Amino acid sequence: MGQPVRDYLLTLCVTAAVTYLLTGPVRKFAIAVGAMPAIRARDVHREPTPRLGGIAMFGGLCAGLIVADHLHNLKSVFELSNEPRALLSGAALIWLIGVLDDKFELDALIKLGAQMIAAAVMVIQGLTILWLPIPGVGTVALTQWQGTLLTVALVVVTINAVNFVDGLDGLAAGMVCIASAAFFLYAYRLWFGNMIEAAAPATLFTAILMGMCLGFLPHNMHPARIFMGDSGSMLIGLVLAAAAISVTGQVDPDTMRIFEGSERGATHAMLPVFIPLLLPLTIIAIPAADLILAIVRRTWNGQSPFAADRGHLHHRLLEIGHSHSRAVLIMYFWSALIAFGAVGYSVHSASMWIVFVIVAASAVGLVLLLMPRFTPRAPHWANRFVPPRYRHRATEQASSPSYDEKPATVGSGAQQGPADAQMGEEGPERAPVAVGVSGVNGATAIGARSRFPERRSIDSSR
Repeated sequence: MGQPVRDYLLTLCVTAAVTYLLTGPVRKFAIAVGAMPAIRARDVHREPTPRLGGIAMFGGLCAGLIVADHLHNLKSVFELSNEPRALLSGAALIWLIGVLDDKFELDALIKLGAQMIAAAVMVIQGLTILWLPIPGVGTVALTQWQGTLLTVALVVVTINAVNFVDGLDGLAAGMVCIASAAFFLYAYRLWFGNMIEAAAPATLFTAILMGMCLGFLPHNMHPARIFMGDSGSMLIGLVLAAAAISVTGQVDPDTMRIFEGSERGATHAMLPVFIPLLLPLTIIAIPAADLILAIVRRTWNGQSPFAADRGHLHHRLLEIGHSHSRAVLIMYFWSALIAFGAVGYSVHSASMWIVFVIVAASAVGLVLLLMPRFTPRAPHWANRFVPPRYRHRATEQASSPSYDEKPATVGSGAQQGPADAQMGEEGPERAPVAVGVSGVNGATAIGARSRFPERRSIDSSR
């Protein structure tokens, strides 16, 4: 069992490395072609940022599939199933539409039609839902039209759920990475734990999806140097949907009857993936909740469901006083709690301690949610390893030279220059960094980042 894990880890690392290395050139390409729109009223960032990050993520997807096809323990997925080719076909189509949208701002209905066509392309090549195991009823076989409609609906909802949550730096990539990690553990257990070969494609898809997100995150963390755009958000949403379709509609509960004792027991063992029955919302619960709330809010206000606004969950977190990084971490926390809680329940559904752990973690999350002004401080011994805002100020002042005691300049005395005058008696204040053309083009994935101390209030009515 160790060898397959190493193959998956190799595939993940290659995907992440290719995505990471491609993002820098893609960023310069996006700036060169003008894929860097002006800041809109609903945006949170404060300077124009290039998009088209999905180009690098699609390159990572292709690299991961190529590497997996040449590994001994993973090439059987390509020999016994047509699902990887179906995924690549649908991903290429949705990625192309996303690239055009990042550059030319396509109409929402055009993108919706492209999402449905991409889902239909995967259905034609065999990646579709064949049956639904319903608790208390058993396996319900679907007709071709029923399976097609359900598959298209699942793909469209998942893509738009991920796209809607892509509003803060690193938010969408991190949440999808967390969801895919939980999904990988579940699918890997079905394949190598219960020897169900039909779960192999979903295991590969989630490993590659983790690599795509991990490779892009260093460039996308706050303050982001590049956005994934619709070319990236729709792409990772489609890959996540493909994994859900593969494990939901392709794995026959009858094959699990050997391990669970009965069909009802097999259905119960797969229950976390089928709540609710038609959509794997336990994996994308936060984006799906944001999607539903956005549709209700916009429809109630007489707007189109596709009209953009500033009422998403991450905007609300900023509105009540959370910083950008803290809002992202809170969304990460809830995504991990729901996704890994569902996976843990699927493994030990009879253990009540899992419920208590989830309840306790939820209480901790609510406390953090209601304390937006609280800034944790690291221990004194860890000051060298944490960002400056988490260090003890007394230690910082002791280790750094005082601004009041300025070194004497050449000449008669301590003349105060313009820079010193800006510091004043209250210490240094960093002014916003003006980013010009050279600053935008010169930034790299490991270079210095500009900081903006002032915060802009959010008007939710806009």
